Amino acid sequence: MLITVMRAGVVVVALVLLPGCTRPASQPQAANTCAPIDDAGVAALFDRWEEALEHKPATEVVALYADDSVLLPTLSDVPRYTREQKLDYFKHFQAKHPSGHIDERRVFLGCNSAVDAGLYTFTFGDGSQTHARYTYTYAFEDGAWRITSHHSSAMPEASNAQASRKP
Repeated sequence: MLITVMRAGVVVVALVLLPGCTRPASQPQAANTCAPIDDAGVAALFDRWEEALEHKPATEVVALYADDSVLLPTLSDVPRYTREQKLDYFKHFQAKHPSGHIDERRVFLGCNSAVDAGLYTFTFGDGSQTHARYTYTYAFEDGAWRITSHHSSAMPEASNAQASRKP
């Protein structure tokens, strides 16, 4: 909707975006249907990611991310926005032979969206571990659940982490 207002001799034109009118013209309007998902389904999305991380090439891990997704990785302070940047990170991360395990999680569900946030631990091939906080956001697009953002940050020193978890 276009609104024109005359103020002090100046014409002010404002474009008001109505719900459902913010897609590019090339995208057809979809019916308001929500893809089914529950807490177990969100847990399965993590399991799918972890399986790809442990047993498949980095290209298959990156394929789980939406094209315009953001990765803020565990063992790097460089944000990854492009597929090439994510691929570079996961090639190096997989070289450490990681195995991830959820320690605790909270799941939030929406229509064609989900958030999985909590704490996880990576154990590496050399026996070392990294405890980290994480958040995955997912969107159902083009018939599949994709990661739209993934933030993972290593926990502070163990003593500080234990102190911060006390009530």
